Amino acid sequence: MKHPDATLSNPTINDIARVAEVSLATVDRVLNARPGVREVTVRKVNEAIAELGYVRDTAAANLARGRVYHFTFILPSNENEFIALLKAQIELLARGMRHERTKLSFVRVAAFDPMALAGAIDAIDPGQVDGVAIFGPETPSVRDSIAHLKEHGVTVVSLVSDIPSSERDNYVGVDNIAAGRTAAQLLGRFLGNATGKILVLTGSMLARDHLERRLGFDEVMARDFPHLDVLASLEGRDDPDLIQRLLPEAFADSPDIVGIYSSAAGNDGLLRHFETYEMARRPVVIAHELTPLSRAALAQGRFDAVISQDAGHLVRSAVRIMRANSDRMPINPAQERIRIDIYLKENMAQ
Repeated sequence: MKHPDATLSNPTINDIARVAEVSLATVDRVLNARPGVREVTVRKVNEAIAELGYVRDTAAANLARGRVYHFTFILPSNENEFIALLKAQIELLARGMRHERTKLSFVRVAAFDPMALAGAIDAIDPGQVDGVAIFGPETPSVRDSIAHLKEHGVTVVSLVSDIPSSERDNYVGVDNIAAGRTAAQLLGRFLGNATGKILVLTGSMLARDHLERRLGFDEVMARDFPHLDVLASLEGRDDPDLIQRLLPEAFADSPDIVGIYSSAAGNDGLLRHFETYEMARRPVVIAHELTPLSRAALAQGRFDAVISQDAGHLVRSAVRIMRANSDRMPINPAQERIRIDIYLKENMAQ
């Protein structure tokens, strides 16, 4: 039988206290997940909340307490265009969220360096930060550092590259296995009946997003395009200069390369190689992330397709999730799903 107060249209914490037969202080401790409340009492309060249909006004509560959210992003320090897009989006959103009592910041760490990443995570003061978004490799040292943050109540999301074996709360990014499958399907269809070798450029097989893209790519190539020979990954560490140095030997060893899957960053090195060496037939190229560089390469016909994820959506989603988790509020999975976008010369966003 429902309590008579269950018909209230705008229930308050006073109503919760009356229905649960507890004090206002106890309701406040339960709502803010503070210790010192018996399990049976927590259950009574939560049952009263559900019965009354109480929805907490977190904005008003935070304003009353003078709370300011602080979320920080940890990004690789290599200077590729996708990282630059993420950085720009963080700075843009930070300016727009000042009036929402939310502070955004970022730190940079060496790319593909798990010890440097773990050190950067350990350097974060849990008492000063509500949430951390991490773009980096998945290793035991990184997992241990994330566990330390979680022990102190800090929300953690993995960004672009997942760290599923850790205690992170959420992942924000595309399904990288599906992205690799998509790249294979595009490359195979562009090549048609052509035979030859496929070169895969990656950053590092230590990076989970790069590894997952390769796994998805190999799956579809083996299943649907067995006439094409996929070479071992060429690890360019997202460094255009390194990629430019590696490519001449790769083409000398395999002159019959007919397609390239550039699954990571450093595309400027690939484009410089095309400018330096004459080719009787340019390979079909599928790359990642729509940046000014890849947009120009599409427009000039040097790239055939680009698989992308919206940098602004990534940053906004990470902040929404960290804020919801900090407030112990639900998230909207549909709103936070990052889409795999496919761009051709003909459909580039203006």
